[in-house]
Amino acid sequence: MTFKTLTPFFVLPLVPVVAVAFALSTGSASVSASSEENKPIHLTKSCPDYFGNAGDFCTITASSAKRVIPVGSRFRYSQAANVPEGLLDSNVVLDAGNGNRSSGRCTLDIDSQVGLCTFSDGLGIFVGFHARLNVYCFPPDGVICDVNGTYSYDRDKD
Repeated sequence: MTFKTLTPFFVLPLVPVVAVAFALSTGSASVSASSEENKPIHLTKSCPDYFGNAGDFCTITASSAKRVIPVGSRFRYSQAANVPEGLLDSNVVLDAGNGNRSSGRCTLDIDSQVGLCTFSDGLGIFVGFHARLNVYCFPPDGVICDVNGTYSYDRDKD
């Protein structure tokens, strides 16, 4: 039995067809799997009611996206600061009032006052909400914090 090999004349025309088919199939899968579009957001939060205890909160005093995170919304922390030592590492609820809440997590280095908060999903205006927020609190007391990052909505959520 003898096997014939395909000559380059038959193989070369198939390369672009296969490449285009692969690109279209992977591109359409990624587009249909997510309708999220990241948008920038800047917040200022004031923390005179935060003393490092579980249940303490900070209040949003400025928002570049007031329809998404209105002024007066609160970051309510469920764990105490300094556990583990040197960190605020807590579950957090972003509460915009009237049943509009998103759950997330914030970690802040107590010495540098630099941290990260992430949110995923929620209730009311936060259904399908996702955010990644960098936090910088002004030393020495950390009462005012700049919060910058991006947010998106997963529009495929029910």
